Amino acid sequence: MGLKAATAKELALDLAYDIIGSIFYAMGVYTFAKMGNFAPGGLTGLALIANHLWALPIGLTTLLLNIPLMLLSFRILGRRFELKSIKTMCVCTVFLDIVFPRLPAYTGVQFMAALYSGIFLGIGSALFYMRGSSSGGADFLTMSVKALRPHLSIGMVTMAIDLVVILLGWPVFGNADAVLYGLTAMLLTSVVIDKIMYGIGAGALLIIITGRGEEIARHINELIGRGATELRARGSYTGETRDVLLCACSKSQAYLVRRAAQELDEAAFVMVTETSEVFGEGFSERPPAQPVKPARVDKEARR
Repeated sequence: MGLKAATAKELALDLAYDIIGSIFYAMGVYTFAKMGNFAPGGLTGLALIANHLWALPIGLTTLLLNIPLMLLSFRILGRRFELKSIKTMCVCTVFLDIVFPRLPAYTGVQFMAALYSGIFLGIGSALFYMRGSSSGGADFLTMSVKALRPHLSIGMVTMAIDLVVILLGWPVFGNADAVLYGLTAMLLTSVVIDKIMYGIGAGALLIIITGRGEEIARHINELIGRGATELRARGSYTGETRDVLLCACSKSQAYLVRRAAQELDEAAFVMVTETSEVFGEGFSERPPAQPVKPARVDKEARR
């Protein structure tokens, strides 16, 4: 019963993210990119071009164009990711082809359309990624590259893939502005994705120098359930031996950790630094290690 309830809750959460993400995504594509006459990139950009040329439905065209990419990336990304993505794409299609065509269209300045298109596309895509899914299209290529090269930025990989599609907008829409607006939307999408994705994994590292390390570490654990690494160090100025605690936590917990240290030792020296992402137990899952072939290291470095 507990397992079924957990599975139902997970599915409900996935669906909620799909719906909210699809609203942002469809708004970025239909309300702003389509009405602004530019292609933001990816297969959705190709679908927008097809819609401009032959009036084909954007969502359905994107869904059909995804089929070969799904087949090519199946072994790399796995069944779970692709099934989740199919669900997300179906929800996106509903909003793109049924819901948003019935809503008021944006008729303002094209540059503003590009800005809002990039922001909303970034929010929608990030929400999909956070649940282990995607809106399809170039995302299958993006996530495949990310799986093979986890150190690469998702935003930068997306930018490289989308550039080709954006350039096609020049002859299709008949002006260079379509490329400029597409690039603007693409850059904003990449920035928003990275900010949301890495903002979720961002945290704080507190370095606490004190004479009561063991007590403070215990108090931190009792207060917020975080552990700390205790080191012994000697001050070069005083020559005294002190405890040094290293505690990684979320940004929202940093104040509580600092307060826990100062409650037990008012003279504690506390340094708070920001980390872009934290991997390990209690934080983000570690990316798979990539094997290095020693014989080719120098050659790879020169490339």
